[in-house]
Amino acid sequence: MRKKQHYHQLSEAERFLIDYLERHLSEIPEKSIVALSEEASVSTATITRTMQKIGYTGFTAFKIHIKDEISDPDFDVIEKVDNEIKKAILKNEQEVTNTIHQLDSGTIEDAIQKIHFARRIVIFARGFSELIAQEMMVKLQLLGKYAEMHNDPNIIPTISKRYTSKDVVIFISLSGETAELVDAARVCRDKNVGMISFTASRSSSLARLTEIDFVCHKSAVSYFPDYEVRSRLPIQVMARIVLDAYAIRFFES
Repeated sequence: MRKKQHYHQLSEAERFLIDYLERHLSEIPEKSIVALSEEASVSTATITRTMQKIGYTGFTAFKIHIKDEISDPDFDVIEKVDNEIKKAILKNEQEVTNTIHQLDSGTIEDAIQKIHFARRIVIFARGFSELIAQEMMVKLQLLGKYAEMHNDPNIIPTISKRYTSKDVVIFISLSGETAELVDAARVCRDKNVGMISFTASRSSSLARLTEIDFVCHKSAVSYFPDYEVRSRLPIQVMARIVLDAYAIRFFES
């Protein structure tokens, strides 16, 4: 432990924590910061502050560092978990970075021109994609466009019959195969309605049906393999870039 050179800088509570840790060092691999807080009778804030004062970024970093001082297999578990967390961070970084690299300025320009000249903008989305649709709708309204959003699977196929070639419909679907959205896209195609889609598959039904398709990068890794709850972060990034471009093109002085 990095105690001696920092000990004089610590408060009474922080010194108490350091002394407690030294007496129970072998138990640290099994402790969460909450459990340590309760057993040492100090706040989690005190623990974090103490770790930072003695040169660590946090309690987990402290546990990993003392692995070299104590031969305990439990520390291997901590390091493994830390590495898995780093992989999760990298996964999200790669998805967003690759998505941005795939974007084409010409496609963005086509999309914002369609949005600008449309009489109304309609956004269809289901599940977790609804949050992105809601954000898009509000931003379009703030920019002075008429925008509406629908997420009811019973309403989407029916209401899609109301739109004309003067409108633009935006579809948001990670798989690009959401049944009611695909049905609505077919209706809109037959009525020559302008369509833009945000998906993760260029070969999906929605991508093939819509005029303009923004395709994000989707990692093959999923931490929820039994459920379709993959991150929509790359799609959200695409949607924000398109709307930022729209605002820049038509509203910045």
